[in-house]
Amino acid sequence: MSFLPISEGLQRLELDGLVESKPRVGTRVRMPTAADVRERYVLREALETQAARLFAEHASEEQRAELSSIARQLDTLYASGADADEDLLYSVHTHHMRFHMRLAEVSGALLSRAIEREQVLVFNWLFDTTAQRRTLPLDFHGKLAAALVSGDIHRADAAMRDHNRYGLEQVLEAIPEETPNGSWRVRGARAQRRSAADKNDLS
Repeated sequence: MSFLPISEGLQRLELDGLVESKPRVGTRVRMPTAADVRERYVLREALETQAARLFAEHASEEQRAELSSIARQLDTLYASGADADEDLLYSVHTHHMRFHMRLAEVSGALLSRAIEREQVLVFNWLFDTTAQRRTLPLDFHGKLAAALVSGDIHRADAAMRDHNRYGLEQVLEAIPEETPNGSWRVRGARAQRRSAADKNDLS
C-alpha cells in the first residue's frame, strides 16, 4: 500500500481515540486512563438508557421477540466463554454488538448513529478484554431483555443503567491511573543521544 491510505487510516484511528501520535516520535495504541474509562461509561449509559426507554415504549411485538431471542443466544455464548478460543470470543463479540445495535436501531436512526459514531460498544469490548472478563452472571442479557420488552420505560431505564455499570470497578483496577507519557520509544541513534544528553544535563 502507498503511504497516503496508511496515513489516512491512522488519522481515522486517532480521531476514534484508538491510537495516539507524537510529533517526530511515532504512533502507538492509545492507553486509556481511569478518567477516560469513566467518561466512556458515562457516555454509553446516557445513550443506551435513552435507547432502552424508546425501545420499551415503541418496539413492536416482533421486535421484542427478536431482541429476547438474541439475548438468549448471547447468554449461551457467554456461558461457554471462560475457556473460549479466539473464534468463539469473536462470535461472542459479534452477538453482543448485534444485541445492543438492534436495540438502538429500533430506538431511532439518529440515536443508533450516535452509538456507532462514538464507538461506545467497541470501547466497552476493549475494556472487558483489558480486564480479562470472559463470563457474565447467569441470564445477564436475558434479564435485561425482559425489562426492555416489558413496556415499562422506568424498568427498562433502570435495567440498562445497571447493565452498563456492571464491571466498571473491575475494569478500573486493570487500567493505569495516568497514561505513561514517558514510555514512548525514541527511535534513531541521534534521538537516543539527545535523550541521554538531556538526562546528563539534569544530573
